[in-house]
Order: sequence, then structure tokens, then C-alpha cells
Amino acid sequence: MRKQKNELIILKKGQEEVKLDYSELRKAVLVLRAINHKLRQRIIDLLDESDDLTVTDIYIKLRLEQSVASQHLAILRRAGVVETSRNGKYIHYSLNKDRLEQISRLVDDLTI
Repeated sequence: MRKQKNELIILKKGQEEVKLDYSELRKAVLVLRAINHKLRQRIIDLLDESDDLTVTDIYIKLRLEQSVASQHLAILRRAGVVETSRNGKYIHYSLNKDRLEQISRLVDDLTI
């Protein structure tokens, strides 16, 4: 049976109940899967240290192939972890800190 997009899931933690929106939970799972990789965590750390970086900056600093860096950035972008902005022919990547805080709050709700 498939869950509806607007369905609420109720989890019990002892005597307390936690209500979770199914669509938000699915989004959180997508983000957690995306960041559960050592190389993507290194990319996130690098972006956290800088305001924004191009794919060239990232693959040079991490000593990667350009295609590898691009593939991992695409995964992070689809999960909403990174945002992009174009400046001429260059695409700049930066962390979507609002999205990361949102997921962090959801994880905190689940683990309290």
C-alpha cells in the first residue's frame, strides 16, 4: 500500500507521539541518503568553508576527476543540499543551509 503525499505518520516515543508529514519524511530520506557518503561529506565541508565554489574549484581541491565531482554535486543538488547560480559560463555551488537545518530539526524530532 502506497502512502498518500499528504498523509501523516504517527510515531510513538514512550508516552509521546510524534506526527510526521509523509512527504517531508521522504524528502528527509533523500537528503540523508545523499549526505551518507564520505566524498559528498567532504564536498559539503568544503562548501561550508567557502561561500560558493565552482566544480573546478571542488575537483582541484579534492583531487578528483571533474566527472566524479560533477556526479556527486548532481546528487547533492537533487537532494536540495546544494544550490547553484550561474555567472557567465560558470556554475557556482553553495550549501542550502535552510534545507540542512530543516532536515536537522526533523532528525532531532525523531531521535528525542
